[in-house]
Amino acid sequence: MTDNNFSSTAAFLWSVADLLRGDFKQSQYGRIILPFTLLRRLECVLEATKPAVLEKYETVKAMPIEAQDKLLTHAAQLSFYNTSKMDLNRLGETDVASNLESYIQSFSPNAREIFEHFDFFNTLDKLAEADLLYKVAKRFATTDLHPNVINNYGMGLVFEELIRRFAESSNETAGEHFTPRDIVRLTTSLVFTNDDDALTQSGLVRSIYDPTAGTGGFLSSGMEYVLELNNKASLSAFGQELNPESYAICKADMLIKGQKVDNIKLGNTLSNDQLRTEKFDYMLSNPPFGVDWKKIQKQINDEHTEKGFEGRFGAGLPRVSDGSLLFLMHLVSKMRPQHEGGSRIGIILNGSPLFTGGAGSGESEIRRYILENDLLEAIVALPTDMFYNTGISTYVWVLSSHKPANRKGKVQLINAAKERAKKGGRGRSGGGESTEEVENVFYAAMRKSLGSKRKELTEDAIETIVKTYGQFVENDFSKIFDYQAFGYRRITVERPLQLAVYPKDELRITALTTDKAWDKLNEHAQHTILAALASLNNKYLSRDVFLKALTTELETATPVVKLSAAQLKLIVKHLSEHDDEAEVCKVKGKVEANPDLRDNENVPLTESVDDYFAREVLPHVSNAWIDTKKTDEQDGEVGIVGYEIPFNRHFYEYVPPRSLTEIDADLDKVSSEIMQLLNEVHS
Repeated sequence: MTDNNFSSTAAFLWSVADLLRGDFKQSQYGRIILPFTLLRRLECVLEATKPAVLEKYETVKAMPIEAQDKLLTHAAQLSFYNTSKMDLNRLGETDVASNLESYIQSFSPNAREIFEHFDFFNTLDKLAEADLLYKVAKRFATTDLHPNVINNYGMGLVFEELIRRFAESSNETAGEHFTPRDIVRLTTSLVFTNDDDALTQSGLVRSIYDPTAGTGGFLSSGMEYVLELNNKASLSAFGQELNPESYAICKADMLIKGQKVDNIKLGNTLSNDQLRTEKFDYMLSNPPFGVDWKKIQKQINDEHTEKGFEGRFGAGLPRVSDGSLLFLMHLVSKMRPQHEGGSRIGIILNGSPLFTGGAGSGESEIRRYILENDLLEAIVALPTDMFYNTGISTYVWVLSSHKPANRKGKVQLINAAKERAKKGGRGRSGGGESTEEVENVFYAAMRKSLGSKRKELTEDAIETIVKTYGQFVENDFSKIFDYQAFGYRRITVERPLQLAVYPKDELRITALTTDKAWDKLNEHAQHTILAALASLNNKYLSRDVFLKALTTELETATPVVKLSAAQLKLIVKHLSEHDDEAEVCKVKGKVEANPDLRDNENVPLTESVDDYFAREVLPHVSNAWIDTKKTDEQDGEVGIVGYEIPFNRHFYEYVPPRSLTEIDADLDKVSSEIMQLLNEVHS
C-alpha cells in the first residue's frame, strides 16, 4: 500500500466528519471515527473465520468464560473474535443502536474493553439522538478494510493518520496523549540508528516498550522503522497508559497491527507497574513535563526505602514537584544487561532534569547513577514551541546499556535548538553595511500553529541530527565530553570565628534585653549583668578577654551571679560581630569556625581538591580551610559528589554589544523621525 493510498483511505474515513458537523464539536470527531474504523477493520479481519467461530460458539456457550475464550480464540485463529451474526451491513434500519451495542458486546473481552474505554456506547446513543447512527454505520460498512486489500502495516498507517487528525482537531489537549510526529520520528531514529545492522538480520525478534504510551505513537513509529529495514522482523510492542481514552486508542492501534493487545496495560506506571518482571530491547517515552507525584508519594517512597537498587528508584528520588526522572529510572530498570544484548532508551524531558538539585540531592544522585554506570550516550536539545501544550525547551536523552567502544565514558551533546548567523543581512541601523542576521537551522515555522506548536523539524534536520549522532562527530552544534566533565565535589570551606565585642553599644544592649532567653534570668541577675557591662571597655578584640572581664565583675557582685555557658553565649551573640582584626576564637585549643562565613565550592571531578583550593580560595581568604569531615557516602573522599549537565553553558557564544556609535546613529534617526512627525502635526 502506497503512502497515497493510505492517505486517501484515511481522508475518506475522516470525511465522516461532514455528517457530524453541526451536531458534534470538532474535538469529538475522533471519538466517533476511531472506534468505528476499528470496528470495521476487526469485522473484515474476522470475516474468513467467522463461520467457524459461530459454529464453535454453539458448542461452547454453556462452558465457563475462560474455556470459551480459549476455544473461540483458537477457532478464530486470531487473538480476538466475535460471536454475533451481525455486522455493519446487517444492523437493520430500526433499533440500530441496540443492535450495534449487542454486536460490540459479542466481541472477545480484549477487544470489547477497547470500545468500553472509548465510551462508545454513550457515543452510539448520542448519534442515535442526532439521527446519524444509521448513516455513519453505513458509511463505514462501505469502506473495504479487508486484510487482502490493506495489510496490518498499511492499516496501522491509516489509523495513525486518523489519530493525528484527532489530536490536531483538539490541539488544546493534544499534548496530553499525542507526541508530534516529527519528534517521534527523530527520537525513534536516534534509538534505532546504531542498531541498523542488527535489525536487518533474518529471524529478528525484538521488543519495544513505552511506559507512557499515550495513543501509541512511539510504539507505531518503532515498528515502522524496523519493518522498513526488515519486513520479516518480529517486533513485540508493550506499553502502559494512565488515560482510559488514550489507552483505548493505543490498544486499538496495536490490535489493528496484529500485536498481542494483552501487552498494553491501563494504569499508573510509577505506582503500579503492570509489566514488573519484563525487560525490553528498545524503550521510547514522552512522560508529562513537570507533573508532581504527590498522589503516589507513599508507594514511591516505600519502594525506594524498602527495595533500594532491587527496585526502580534505588539511586534517589527527585523533588515531589516533578516526576520526570522517576520515569527515566523506571526505564533504566527495564534495561537488559550487556551480556543479554543490552537495551536502548529514548526519552523526552524538559530542562529541569539536566541541572535541578545540588550535590547529594535525589536529582543529582540519579544523574550520577546514569553517568557513572556509563548509560548516557547523547542529549539532543530541541527548539522551543515543538509541542502542542507547551513552548518550553525540551531535550531527547538517548541511553544504552551496550555502548560501542568509541562511546565508552563519553556523552555527546547536540544542540538542535541552535541558530546560526547569516552573513550579508541588513544591519540593525538600516545602513548598507553587511552585518549578521540569525537563521534557523533545524526547524521550519508551521503555516498554522497547533496549540503551542509553532515549529516542526524538517526532514533534512532530522537526517542531519541523526547522522551527527550516528557518526559521533563534533561540529558547531555537536560536542563530546568525558562523563566526568559533568561531575564536581561540593566542599565546605570554613573560616575562623573572629569576634569584636561591644559591651556598651545601646542598640546591641536593647537586642539582648528583648531576647526571650533574657527573660529567664531573675531581676537581680539582669541588673547585675547590665551594671557589669557598663563598667567594661567600649570594645574588645578578644572574646576570651571580654568573657574573663565580665565574669570577674559578676563574681564581685553581691550576691555573686554565675552564668551558664548558654547564657554567656547569648550575651556574646548580641554584643559581637565579625572583625578580621579580632583574635581567632578557640574551644579547647581548636579553632572555632564561623557559621556565618561558611561557604561551598564546587570542585570539578577532573581536578584535585587541594589544587583547586590553593588556587581559587586561599589567595582570597588565607585563613580558610576545608571541612574534611564532610565526605561523600559512596567513595568516602572529602566533598559530596554532584552531577549536572549545563547544556546551554557548553554552547554559549559571546555576542559583543553594539557599538555606541551605532546606537547613537539609531537614536538620531528615531529622533529625526519623531521631529518630522511633530512638524507635520503642527503644520
